[in-house]
Amino acid sequence: MAKPVVFVTRRLPGGALDLLDQHTDLRLWEEEAPPPDRELLRQAARCHGLLTLLTDRVDDKLLEGADHLVVVSNMATGIDNIDVAAASERHVLVTRTPGVLSETVADFTFALMLAAARRVAEGDRYVRAGRWKTWGPSTLLGCDVFGATLGIVGLGGVGMEVARRARGFGMRILYHSRTRKPAPERRYRMTFLPLDDLLRQSDFVTLHAALTPQTRQLIGKRELGLMKDTAVLVNTGRGPLVDQMALYQALKAGRIAGAALDVTDPEPIGPDDPLLSLDNVVMAPHIASASMATRARMAMLAAENLLAALAGRIPRDSVNRDIARAWRAARRRRLASPS
Repeated sequence: MAKPVVFVTRRLPGGALDLLDQHTDLRLWEEEAPPPDRELLRQAARCHGLLTLLTDRVDDKLLEGADHLVVVSNMATGIDNIDVAAASERHVLVTRTPGVLSETVADFTFALMLAAARRVAEGDRYVRAGRWKTWGPSTLLGCDVFGATLGIVGLGGVGMEVARRARGFGMRILYHSRTRKPAPERRYRMTFLPLDDLLRQSDFVTLHAALTPQTRQLIGKRELGLMKDTAVLVNTGRGPLVDQMALYQALKAGRIAGAALDVTDPEPIGPDDPLLSLDNVVMAPHIASASMATRARMAMLAAENLLAALAGRIPRDSVNRDIARAWRAARRRRLASPS
C-alpha cells in the first residue's frame, strides 16, 4: 500500500522530519521563507496531510482544492492561520501543539519584562555607540520588577507559568481571563479583576489571550489611557491583541513608560514602522518559544499528531473533534484514492 503523502512547509528542528519520512511520502519546502500561496495550494491539492506554521494561511480557497486532505497539523498553540469552520465543513481534522511551550514562553515574557524595566536594549545601544564615558548616578535609570504589581491578561498555560515565576519576584499578581480560575488563584495568590481595574493597578501588563474576534485590539487607545504612566506593556501572545498605532502614540506621548513586543501586527513589522523609532520599546522577532528543546518538542508533537490522524486516531490536541464520525469516513475514502 502506498504511503500517505505529507507536505511540511518548513524544515523543522529535532527528529520530526525523520519520523515523518519513515511513515509517509514526505514533501518538504526547503526555503527559509514560507511557501508562496500558489505553492501551498499546489501541494495541498495532492497531499493527505499538511504540517503548517502560523505563517501558512489555510483558508477556504486552499481547502476547496484539497480533495485528498485528511489533516492539518499546526505547529503552534494558536490556530488563527486556519479557517477551522471551513476545515470542519470539508471533514478535515485540525490539530495544534499546546502545552509544550508554556514554560519557555513564560521565561521569555520575563526576559522582555526585565529588559524593558531595566532598559537593557537602550544600554546595549549606549555602549555600542561609544557614549559610555563614566559611571553616573542617573544614567539609564529603570524601574524594579521585584515587588511590583503584575497584571496577567489571559490565564492559560503561559499565563499560569508567568504567575508562577512572578511569585519568585515577590510580585502582587492580578489577572483577567474569560473565566475565573479559583485553583490557580489560591496557588499563586492572585486576584481576579475586570480588565479596566487590572490596567489601572498594574505596573506591568502581560498579554497571553488567544486571538479571537472578541480579543482583536483588546488593548487600544482607551485601555492604554487607563494604565499608569510608569507602566510597561509586554506582549508575547498575538500582535493583533494590541492597536499598534494607539500604542505608538501612548509611548510617544509618555502615557505609558514602555513596551516589550515579541509579536506585532503585521508580522514581520515593517522597517519604517514608527514603533521602531522609539527608545522605550524592546522588540523581538516572534521568538518566545525559540529554545532548541521546545521547538524540537513542538515539531515532534506536530508530527505525531499528523501521523495519529492519518492512522485513524483523533489526537488529544485536535480542535474540531466534533466532526469525528464524518471525518473517519472521509479519511478512509481519501487515503484510498490516489493523490
